[in-house]
Amino acid sequence: MQQTHKGNSFMRRLMGENQTLRLFIITLVIFFGFSLVLGDKFFSIRNLQSMAVQFPEFGILAFAIMITMLTGGIDLSIVGTANLSAIAAALVLTRLSGEGGAGMPLEATIPLAMLAALAVASVCGLLNGFLVAKVGITPILATLGTGSLYTGLSYVITGGPAITTTQLAFIGNGSVAGVPIPVIVFIVLAIAFAVILNRTSFGFNVYMFGTNARAALFSGINDVKVLVRTYWLAGLVAGIAGIIFLARANSAKPDYGASFILLAVLIAILGGVSSTGGFGTVSGLVLSILSIQFLSTGLNMLMLQLSGSSAAIFFRQFAWGALLLLVMVVNYYVEQRRQRVT
Repeated sequence: MQQTHKGNSFMRRLMGENQTLRLFIITLVIFFGFSLVLGDKFFSIRNLQSMAVQFPEFGILAFAIMITMLTGGIDLSIVGTANLSAIAAALVLTRLSGEGGAGMPLEATIPLAMLAALAVASVCGLLNGFLVAKVGITPILATLGTGSLYTGLSYVITGGPAITTTQLAFIGNGSVAGVPIPVIVFIVLAIAFAVILNRTSFGFNVYMFGTNARAALFSGINDVKVLVRTYWLAGLVAGIAGIIFLARANSAKPDYGASFILLAVLIAILGGVSSTGGFGTVSGLVLSILSIQFLSTGLNMLMLQLSGSSAAIFFRQFAWGALLLLVMVVNYYVEQRRQRVT
């Protein structure tokens, strides 16, 4: 009887408001399910390392989407910001380094390139924040416009072709104690966001503003300052993603990662970030990223094994849609159940 009571208690928690627990179980089911079906092809050191290198590119962008969605907004310019930042870094590397440039040592050009990327990203984020907070343009329209602006500016700067440099390849392909450097960057960002959102007044203000903007205003929260800082932070994170882009691809181009916007929004929604603001956790976002990566890789490998066709890679979008629908259906029935109980 006691075991039955514990089981019922666990199911109540699972079907209650603990979305992070549900997503954790979904992630485990996906991982071990494909491990059983595909065996060593999926559950192998080589495949795990391959997945670990892939997800930081779009996973980092998901943090930028998350922080803006927490205020009830969104930033659709993150990929444009990331690519423009990557181009700024590539220009510094190619024009100041020994690759036909001024011949400056790498010890100087690499930090300068990263600072240039983050400075450009900060300007992009501040412009977004100004348009949303001061001008009053709806976030989706403001950032859709600035995203096109940043992409167009990237084309103007490059003339179309990619700027190639291999000087950051040690970041994109290197590792520390067997852990890929992009994964380390992702982990550091996850910890930083957890601290910012849960241990700082800025994080409290972001949640408060997203929950009820009018109540936040009456409680003395400066809405303009919160929004400008939020979009600046989103831009800064996009700049970090841009550095990873450059390091992974050994080139910077205006149209890199065009599908990452949709994927980052999908990750945020799957991770439990409310589209109306005020709710979302870093743990939920991380689990969402892992579950999407496991499902995408597993389905691609499964379809490749069954069909023997390289076209199996296109099932990735099917995987994203399937996971989104699954979580939305579960969340719908959980919400219906909670309403009946209350």
